[in-house]
Order: sequence, then structure tokens, then C-alpha cells
Amino acid sequence: MRIVIVSGLSGSGKSTAIKALEDEGFFCLDNLPVALFPTFVDLVERSKDSVRDVALVLDIRGRDFLAGYEGVLQELREAGHSLEILFFTATDEVLIRRFSETRRRHPALESGSVPDGIRYERAQLDGLRRLATFEVDTSELNVHQLRERVIAHIQGGVGARRMTVLIQSFGFRYGVPQESDLVMDVRFLPNPFFISEFRDLTGENTGVRGYVLEQPETKTFLDLYMRLLDFLLPAYQKEGKSYLTISIGCTGGKHRSVAIAREICERLTRHDLLFKLIHRDIEKG
Repeated sequence: MRIVIVSGLSGSGKSTAIKALEDEGFFCLDNLPVALFPTFVDLVERSKDSVRDVALVLDIRGRDFLAGYEGVLQELREAGHSLEILFFTATDEVLIRRFSETRRRHPALESGSVPDGIRYERAQLDGLRRLATFEVDTSELNVHQLRERVIAHIQGGVGARRMTVLIQSFGFRYGVPQESDLVMDVRFLPNPFFISEFRDLTGENTGVRGYVLEQPETKTFLDLYMRLLDFLLPAYQKEGKSYLTISIGCTGGKHRSVAIAREICERLTRHDLLFKLIHRDIEKG
């Protein structure tokens, strides 16, 4: 069986991830004590239903049930199952804002402030985070982007014949995506923002995209960068990597990085890989 363990900080997007996994055909179970994981998996195997993909949530709500998780996970691996750990996190500031918006108390502490709960939870889950096979910082992701990120990983995960390549544009103003494998700064290119007719548009607009791609600096850059990617992608796939994130950044993530990310994605289709394109900050600012 393919078993995905979903974990992470409260408010980081685990519920969205579980819904995405359900849509991908996973049998999902939330808040099951970790000691019962092997029993549950055994029951699923013995059932008449042809369930091959299972997702289990393991987080701070388990309290004492978190104890011994390393041995339980090792037991599942030794039983021959494919095991992945997806860990979701976010900055303290973002988590505090999310709790404020929902007016929920933090589940890690019965009393105390939300910041206290976040600090306690980080400490309790640090060991599990270090075991994660895929970590996502959701601070700058909306629910749709997070869903896309989870599905892209699952489709390109264990057992997939082709590596999944996520190409995302972003704005340095909002921070570098922490899950990036490769980061390219394209702020050296002429900025359409300073042209009045392009300022309120994005790199998905034909005029803006044409302006960016027709620059001599852009043509030279793309020729060189595509040669690098043509070398790297087969090497990463040969090494066994199943998921690669390429992040292209400009100042605000609205013009240059958007146009360049789409162009790179289109040029890379000559490789026999799975590609996903996300514009993380295109709607900001």
C-alpha cells in the first residue's frame, strides 16, 4: 500500500491537503492514535475493498499518542508499504493571523496564548518534521495553490515513472518559496511595471509577455538557462528524484517572473516529464 502521513502545524493547511488527497482517491483518516496505524492498515489490507492508497493524519492533537511514532512508521515500512511523510508549516505571523481570523484557540495548549501554542507545537513536532519526505511552507499559498502543490507531489511521487517538475513564479517582496530546489532571480530584466500600459497587467498578458521575451537580455538568458535545465533534469531523474521545484522570482511576482516561468514551462515540454505551472504572487500588490 501507499501510505501518506500528513502532519504539520495547526493552521498550516493540513485539512486542505487531506481534501486534495481524497480527491486523488486516497482513503483518508484523521486523528487516529499512531499506535493504531498498523492495526488500521492491516484491516484495510484484509478488507474486500481494493484500497491501495491511504492517508493518515498525525499531529499535536494526538498528545501522548505521538510517543513511539518512529517505531510505528518503521513497522509499516518493514511490512513492505510505501511510506511518505508530508509536513506542512508556516511562519508564526501567518499562523497567528489565521487563528485570529477563525477565532479558534490553539489545540496544543488548554490555556495560554496562540503564540505559546505555536512554540510548543513546533518543539513537539520537530522530530517528525526532520523525517518528512516533503515539506511545504504555506505562508504565501492560498488554498488553491496548496491543493495544486499537494496533487502535483502525489502524482509525481512514489511509483511514478516520470519526475514531476513544478515551475512557479514568485515575488521577492513576499519571500523566496522555502520548498524551492532551484531559484532564479530575473530582476535584471527590464521591468514592464514602469511602462504605463503594462503596469496593471500581468505576465500572462500577450503584450507584457511579448515585451519581456523580446528583450535581448531575455533571449540570451533563456538560451543559457535552458541549456542548464536540459542537463539538470535528466540528471535529477536518474538520481531518483521524483519531484523538483523551480522558482522564478522578480520584484513583485506579477510581470517578469510570470512571463519567464510560462516560457520555461513551454520549452521544457520536450522532456518526458510531468509539469505544473503556478504563479504564486500574481494576484498580490
